[in-house]
Amino acid sequence: MAAESTALIDVGVLFAAVALAGLLANRINQSVIPFYILIGMALNPYVLGRIDFPALLGTDLVSHGAALALAETDFIHLAAELGIVLLLFFLGLEFNLDRLIAAKERIGKAGTVDLIINFGIGLVIGYAVFGAFLPAFLTAGVVYISSSAIITKSLIDLGWIANDEADPMLGTLVYEDLFIAVYLAIASALVLGGGDIGEAAGQIGIAVAFILVLLLLVYLGTAWFQRSLEINSHEFVVLRALGITVLISGAALALGVSEAVAAFFVGMAFSSTDHVHELENLLEPLRDTFAAIFFFWIGLITDPTLFLGVVGLIALAVLLTAPSKLVSGYLGGRIYDLDERRSVRVGLGMTTRGEFSLIIASIALAGAGTGLAVETAETIYAFAVGYVLFMSILGTTFMQYANRIEDVVVPFLESETEPTPQPSDD
Repeated sequence: MAAESTALIDVGVLFAAVALAGLLANRINQSVIPFYILIGMALNPYVLGRIDFPALLGTDLVSHGAALALAETDFIHLAAELGIVLLLFFLGLEFNLDRLIAAKERIGKAGTVDLIINFGIGLVIGYAVFGAFLPAFLTAGVVYISSSAIITKSLIDLGWIANDEADPMLGTLVYEDLFIAVYLAIASALVLGGGDIGEAAGQIGIAVAFILVLLLLVYLGTAWFQRSLEINSHEFVVLRALGITVLISGAALALGVSEAVAAFFVGMAFSSTDHVHELENLLEPLRDTFAAIFFFWIGLITDPTLFLGVVGLIALAVLLTAPSKLVSGYLGGRIYDLDERRSVRVGLGMTTRGEFSLIIASIALAGAGTGLAVETAETIYAFAVGYVLFMSILGTTFMQYANRIEDVVVPFLESETEPTPQPSDD
């Protein structure tokens, strides 16, 4: 009963904290995402939780005695999941099936370039550090996958979503999300199943089948999605849209498929209806609220003391993979026939890592003593958490100051691509 009586206070502290972080970020004209992450870290059991405050108002808010520190709860974890689902749902609303099919060749080329460069560098780093395939495979996944949630949120906040650079960014995110659905099935089977390839093949089959069913739903179900929202009540529109999206995303997660991928496809299904603007207006406050909790959750589960043992590995990965994403993003922009400035912006936007890297880290930790040595699993987890924290801040900062960076980089690129003057015949 004591825990139940303080649960509402916990949630109140959460919302007050993210509101304060958002206010501070707005006052100094910065992206709110790093502030949400940092306030979550400040209020977690690993920071304030290590300090023995007198209990606040006589309540027991934390597991370590610190009055203002919050531990991860079922509510926070579920709200963070809803944040991912709603962010990817909105991404789908912006990227309908016709647009996806029309750009399939460019998406394939840009996504493959992104995969080869970044997954390849991750394998090299993993082999160099751990000397074995499975840890290298996990490391490659951590450094390869960009954060769909953070990038989508930044695109919306900065007004890039309607710009030309949004197309290669969204297209590459689609490619990455589809790849990661298969990758997670393989990684889970290898790590948690002790290397059972048969189990991995079965899980991949389930993931691919579910994705194909979603594609058919998007392709054939426009009329049904249209009818589901034909009602003169904002309340029922919100409830029906959420009911469909969360139910399908939950079913995907239960089958081992990313809930983010499922939410993206549901968003694409709704994008072909006449209710896109209505959904955006009605669900935008919910999206931003739960997205804030998602970013807060990243900080909440981050133990900064873990970074001390892997700071060298984090620094190595940042030095190698931040430039690799800049290069692959730039090349992706050029594949879409964008100019140097827009292509540089694509590279800056794709730098952020986030939720999927943390999922891979959790798989590694869960496999400690089974598919991985305990020390190796703990190292990968600590590295991934520190890496995601740094890259989420770096990536959002890159996007925030894109204009200044472009002013420095673009003239150099343009000078490099200008044809060399040929001597005249005179």
